[in-house]
Amino acid sequence: MEFKNLNELKERLKPALTTRKNELLQMEIIVSEEEIWDYLMTFKWKNAHGLTLDEMVNDILKYNKNW
Repeated sequence: MEFKNLNELKERLKPALTTRKNELLQMEIIVSEEEIWDYLMTFKWKNAHGLTLDEMVNDILKYNKNW
């Protein structure tokens, strides 16, 4: 699946970002969807090539604020 820009990709991943934010909130860890996105874009996906949506969703759902 191709995306025209990062905003389109981010919108497609929004359900996973929201899910992870809510999971962390249940553990009393406050984090925004934007923080999760920014961290993964900066540190996990910056130099990645050929990432699939399922790999990105998996990274989002594994996100830990203490990384």
